[in-house]
Amino acid sequence: MSLIPADNNLAVMAALFAIAAGGFLLEKTKWGALLTGAVWAILGAVLLSNLNVIPKDAPAYGFVFDYFVPILIPLFLFKADLKRIIFETTRMFGAFMLAAFGTVVGVVVAMSLLNFEVPEAAVAGAFTATYVGGSVNFAALLDMTGLREFPSFVSASVAVDNMASAVFLGMLAILPGWTWLASKFVPIDHTGGDADPETPEGMPTALTLTVSLALALVIVAVADAIVRLGDSVLVPAISADLAERFGDRGLFGGYLRYVIITVLALIPATAIPKTMDKLHGGYEIGLGLAFVFFAAIAAGADVQAMLQNAPIVIPMVIIILSVHSVILFGLGSVFRLSLPELITASNAAVLGATTAPALAAAKGWRDLVTPGVLVGVLGYALGTLLGTAVFGVWGAISG
Repeated sequence: MSLIPADNNLAVMAALFAIAAGGFLLEKTKWGALLTGAVWAILGAVLLSNLNVIPKDAPAYGFVFDYFVPILIPLFLFKADLKRIIFETTRMFGAFMLAAFGTVVGVVVAMSLLNFEVPEAAVAGAFTATYVGGSVNFAALLDMTGLREFPSFVSASVAVDNMASAVFLGMLAILPGWTWLASKFVPIDHTGGDADPETPEGMPTALTLTVSLALALVIVAVADAIVRLGDSVLVPAISADLAERFGDRGLFGGYLRYVIITVLALIPATAIPKTMDKLHGGYEIGLGLAFVFFAAIAAGADVQAMLQNAPIVIPMVIIILSVHSVILFGLGSVFRLSLPELITASNAAVLGATTAPALAAAKGWRDLVTPGVLVGVLGYALGTLLGTAVFGVWGAISG
């Protein structure tokens, strides 16, 4: 029994949002900045659940998984204009694709070398997604692959991932000062361009927040209608055996739901980018809901089991990031990309669209700030697609 009963849905939801808010507040303090807000939210939820303040399982958690996770994707993708990303940032786009390729190879190597007590295909898909697009893609793959049923592994994974990402960011920051390494890349002056990333003018309003949420919900509702139609009509029409093979979740519901949501979200972002640029606040809502999701996942974690999973997660993350780096910088040198371009691309893939422009600006690479934002947003779109592909292929290979 917990202090907050599992059937008190409002109280449980209030606790999740309070934990998420605490994560944001702690990362802004001097000592709290040593960890990310996501880690603080996870640790807070683990602590409170193991002290029986909040329940380890509750209907409110299911609500978060079922409804918050799907709308995260469109909220993060409303500014993902693919035309601009591909045609205005050609070199950075190429560097980012190398970074994504390095992540996929790193995941394959890690899965081949290590043995997991949880489904390997699910782990492969989730970590491909998070090191191409970030936490929003990680959340989608947890739901799609069923990995969320292993909360102790997920909590250990997110905690180790966030700490490793902080170390990785520090390593990226010092690479330009390594003279031997810098000499292996074509020298390009990146000090021109704008000092700040191109961000939409204006502040979020009640209108933009409401429209953002409404559009996100519409996209998810349309995607789910396509999923139901596909699994109830299309798949049985193709093959009854195929329908039986995928069971209750179905081919569309089990594998393609988040891919469909991603594609539908990219359509307005690419077709009417100027209109979508006016929807301020969607990203921030998505980020807040992502922290609530992490708290809901972590609440089901057992401390001992979480610590037992860390020893397998740590070498996995090290292998993935090491292979990612070797492939990215090795092929980047061959394709005559500059070291700053590759560092920014790696930053965007592993850490996301926020830290990539920040590091570029701090290093004085002014003309890489906006491209860093754009390829980071591309990662939001690409992460779910690649993660789904790796999950499907690895599941087919491993049986």
